Amino acid sequence: MSAQTIAPNKVVSLSYTLMLTSGELADEATADQPLMFIHGIGQTLPAFDDQLNGLSVGDTFSFTLSAEEGYGESSPNYIVEIPKNIFEGPDVPADILEIGATLPMQDQDGNPMDGTVLEIGDETVKMDFNHPLAGESLGFSGTILAVREATQEELDHGHVHGEGGIEH
Repeated sequence: MSAQTIAPNKVVSLSYTLMLTSGELADEATADQPLMFIHGIGQTLPAFDDQLNGLSVGDTFSFTLSAEEGYGESSPNYIVEIPKNIFEGPDVPADILEIGATLPMQDQDGNPMDGTVLEIGDETVKMDFNHPLAGESLGFSGTILAVREATQEELDHGHVHGEGGIEH
């Protein structure tokens, strides 16, 4: 296997478009601003990683992930009513509640999660904590721009360093 072939623990740089079944462009990364990640350590969807295994610099790809392979099906269990008063107080912007707004929240264990405001009532706010792409098939197409070995420091930190990555 060549040093420029995608395998676990390689840093991959790629351009891509992500299209939804509706034909809507959901995301993209250009050659000027590529997606960079360490392959196989959980930074991307496992099925996405699987589709890229064995590709090399210059290869193109085009594949569709089912909702189950992507962000799962949308679940009514993740649509909840929250007391409206948690959005009040001196440190909370007065205009924070708006239908369709995505707000950074925390679960009961302090884990960050985003919720989208669906309804604003007198006492409660209905929010959707499903991933925005839950229930969607994900159509990816793109080009492999670069592949290299991850450094031990990158593997220890769990992210890419240097140009296009995280600077410490």
